[in-house]
Amino acid sequence: MTITNDHPAPMPALYLGHGAPPLVDDPVWPGELTAWAARLPRPSSILVVSAHWESAPLTIGATRPAPLVYDFSGFAAKYYQVRYDAPGAPDLAARVRALMPDDEPVAEAPGRGLDHGAYVPLTVMYPAADIPVLQISMPSQDPERLLRLGRRLAPLREEGVLIIGSGFMTHGLPYITSWEPNAPPPRWSAEFDAWAAEVLTAGDVDALLNFRHRAPAVRYAHPTVDHFTPLFITLGAAHDAAAAPAFTVEGYFLGLSKRSFQVA
Repeated sequence: MTITNDHPAPMPALYLGHGAPPLVDDPVWPGELTAWAARLPRPSSILVVSAHWESAPLTIGATRPAPLVYDFSGFAAKYYQVRYDAPGAPDLAARVRALMPDDEPVAEAPGRGLDHGAYVPLTVMYPAADIPVLQISMPSQDPERLLRLGRRLAPLREEGVLIIGSGFMTHGLPYITSWEPNAPPPRWSAEFDAWAAEVLTAGDVDALLNFRHRAPAVRYAHPTVDHFTPLFITLGAAHDAAAAPAFTVEGYFLGLSKRSFQVA
């Protein structure tokens, strides 16, 4: 696979709620992701930053096909037998290295395959597994640092690379009281989701960067922030981080907000 500059238009950057392995069995959600992918230009390759891989320094995952990382427990056996044999992306890995400044060291984990934050949505969006995929680690939870990292990665969009920040708009699993997929959202989930939609639409990047202090119910919506912070990779990769995103998936699953969006 060769990265080229002849893609007809820059790819958007995505922030998506990746879902647990049972996502694929939901009656609604897979259709939303499939329709979203169908509206996108076909990527030359896909670069994923997932909530489920935090490692410093910035680390590049497998550039050749490698076993998936089944980083979950307690699910049915079939979810541990899923395959997603997408081509590796060594040329994209080289581009990522080249885009990093001297003060952003880059490590390699050649045996580290895609985790479920990467492969679960891709099995729905690009089921043929015929697009090269590269996963890199999230080197920090600092929003400003991640925003800068997204800006460094932004030139890849001109080369047809689909940049995905994979997380979940609310992720207060310890505070879920019903495990029914269609359970109504708890108040804390609805309040945080409404706030996020409002500040994203308004382009209030400062409020987003200070979400720990500005967002309502943040301690319940994100008892750990790893599922929110991939959003800053996405915003950093945008041509204008303050431009209103296009919300592509809304609603709730297990009472958690699955709000997802793309930015130009």
